[in-house]
Amino acid sequence: MPKKFIKRFMPDPHSIKTNKYLQIFGGLLNNANLWYLNRHSIARAFAVGLFFAFLPVPFQMVLAAGIAILVNANLPLSIALVWITNPLTMPAIFYVCYLVGAWIIDVPTQKFEFQVSWQWLAESLTTIGPAFLLGCFVCATVFSVLGYLGIHIVWRLSVLKQWNKRKSLRME
Repeated sequence: MPKKFIKRFMPDPHSIKTNKYLQIFGGLLNNANLWYLNRHSIARAFAVGLFFAFLPVPFQMVLAAGIAILVNANLPLSIALVWITNPLTMPAIFYVCYLVGAWIIDVPTQKFEFQVSWQWLAESLTTIGPAFLLGCFVCATVFSVLGYLGIHIVWRLSVLKQWNKRKSLRME
């Protein structure tokens, strides 16, 4: 069942509650619904986490946590999914986002070398910025919706499989 699988990989609630960046949420972190695992909270967590994973903004975890609190999504999962874009995967994912944005606004792609610096970012916003930001937003939206729907489908199929298994055991 997806619940058992997801529970194995979830961070400890204590480590999230004591994270220095998440202390701004204070008592809101004590809401039991933020730690509960059910189809709806996990689907919302996938939507929130995947959305912020594709946005090139600082403090993605804090933003994901804030929205997860607002929509009663599973908090640990929302925060963990943001790390899909980590220092190893970020260049490839953001390059694909740039390609998607360039394709949407129908501009030729430019060769560039990704650098992690404010100077490179400021210079690139005028050249590749519009295509990159549009691509990030489109990918964030698409993967967020796909994650939300995918969790609902996988969860439903898992429940049906369990029901059929119980039904066949009763027939014996």
